[in-house]
Amino acid sequence: MNPPTLLNHPFDAQTSLSKLILTHYDLLMVITRFGIPLGFGDKSVDEVCQANGVDTNTLLAVVNILTTQSDTVPEELLQEISAESLITYLQRSHHYFLDYKLPDLRGDLFTAVEEGSPEVAALIHRFYDAYVEEVHKHMGYEDEVLFPYVHRLLKGERDKGYSIDEFESRHDHIEMKITDLKNILIKYYQSMGDYALTNVLHELFTTESDLMWHNHIEDCLFVPLIKQKEEALQASNRHA
Repeated sequence: MNPPTLLNHPFDAQTSLSKLILTHYDLLMVITRFGIPLGFGDKSVDEVCQANGVDTNTLLAVVNILTTQSDTVPEELLQEISAESLITYLQRSHHYFLDYKLPDLRGDLFTAVEEGSPEVAALIHRFYDAYVEEVHKHMGYEDEVLFPYVHRLLKGERDKGYSIDEFESRHDHIEMKITDLKNILIKYYQSMGDYALTNVLHELFTTESDLMWHNHIEDCLFVPLIKQKEEALQASNRHA
């Protein structure tokens, strides 16, 4: 079976953005990471993007990948996407995870386990903090190495010692390790039967999914887009 590809567009530039959000509420995070505030009335996706300096095609590519769960993007659609706008989206996603979601989840988790076994609670503390450190390293590499490389590439500069292939080969799926923490909580932690721990578990599930789709956007949209940019620069240099 062939992987799903982004051929059918459930949403386009004339779609009402409020309708889009009401249909898929999880896309609230997407528009926020593109820097779009709420309060846009019945304006279309294109109208809201234009008003907020966001590339419409890039936002629609992300939205349609997430809503159709596509694995591949046709090359002609890649040509319509702004690499700069996509980098901004990815960087803001990093900010959300590192500076808001993971610290907030840490506080809720530690509060939820403080009434149980001190030994298990200490294990959970260490496991979570070690996991967050790995996420920092993962996203820090992208912010400090990958994105600056792409910015130089877009200016026509090519690093002979680096390419998007190197990133692709080392790009691990950091959300998978949340599964281990969920297993510890579900199988081994004796809770008091209240909502605190189940609420934290629910947040762990949603964070895991959010990280998975973040990585998916990088794998199926960002990587092929930058490969296309690299190939275009190489072709330009050959004909120079």
